[in-house]
Amino acid sequence: MARFLSGVRCMYLFFYNWIVFFGWFQVFYFGVKTLNEFGHEHVYDAVEKPLLFAQTAAFLEVLHSLVGLVRSPVSATLPQITSRLYVTWGILWSFPEVRSHILVSSLVISWSITEIIRYSFFGTREAFGSAPSWLLWLRYSTFLLMYPAGIISEVVLIYNALSYMKPLIKQEYDKNKERLLSD
Repeated sequence: MARFLSGVRCMYLFFYNWIVFFGWFQVFYFGVKTLNEFGHEHVYDAVEKPLLFAQTAAFLEVLHSLVGLVRSPVSATLPQITSRLYVTWGILWSFPEVRSHILVSSLVISWSITEIIRYSFFGTREAFGSAPSWLLWLRYSTFLLMYPAGIISEVVLIYNALSYMKPLIKQEYDKNKERLLSD
């Protein structure tokens, strides 16, 4: 029975990693193509669907960690996934005014390069028991460039969205204030 469950686990993780890899590959392809052909203002529109899919699918990694499907600790996985979900859904999806910023391009390109390498590494490892040394090197080296580019893009986009959040927060505050005063 343990052998069967191990096979099911391996099969599931194989498909999960390659499906999410394909989502990130689409983000990269459409992002770079749109950036070259139409400019940074149109990148988000070109990558929105695969970005929302790939980034949301990553939430399964928290569940994978919780149930012991993978060795990653929840304490490391949860903050990374939730911060990216916040930028994806809470900033880019929620505030269309931010979508045409030039840093959306650097964000989705740095995220997609990182994730293409990461998911192909894990998918290959699930399929063959190990990954080639060059893929291992890419997995642990490219983050030196991609991580700062992604973090800077995330922080600036969140900062830019604050000016669009402020009126909404004030409106909500005023509405609650009126309700509290009338009670």
